[in-house]
Amino acid sequence: MHSKITWRGKSEPMRFTEGEGESYVSMDSPAPLGKGMGRSPKQLMLSSICGCTAMDVIALLKKYKQDVASFTCEAEADLTDTHPKMFKQVNVTYHLEGSLDLEKVKEAARLSMTQYCGVTAMVAKAAPVRYTIYVNGEVIERDAVAFNS
Repeated sequence: MHSKITWRGKSEPMRFTEGEGESYVSMDSPAPLGKGMGRSPKQLMLSSICGCTAMDVIALLKKYKQDVASFTCEAEADLTDTHPKMFKQVNVTYHLEGSLDLEKVKEAARLSMTQYCGVTAMVAKAAPVRYTIYVNGEVIERDAVAFNS
């Protein structure tokens, strides 16, 4: 794996671009240090958790022959009050729609959050990670713990 960060220059003092070739992510700090023209590194960490677990869950549900009509994954975290500001706890929420076997959905999320998602496993070493699953607007599992965090 490799990542390359490039500073955008003096006119955008806290803006950086990650990536090479055709794939880029813009990072920035909120005002007053930056201009808020990109995601913060901590926001990208939450996005990484969502992306990693979402790929696991969708791959597993495809394997289980589940008809997923729509899927979103959200993560939120509060930060500690002192530096270095770290996540106190991360809460991940899955939202699925479709004609789904609820036990298969629970199993897919549980396997991702306790066995497969490397990003969540790394974060769980520093802060507890919990997850909640909604299917067709109804909670089917609430506040489950990832990686015994």
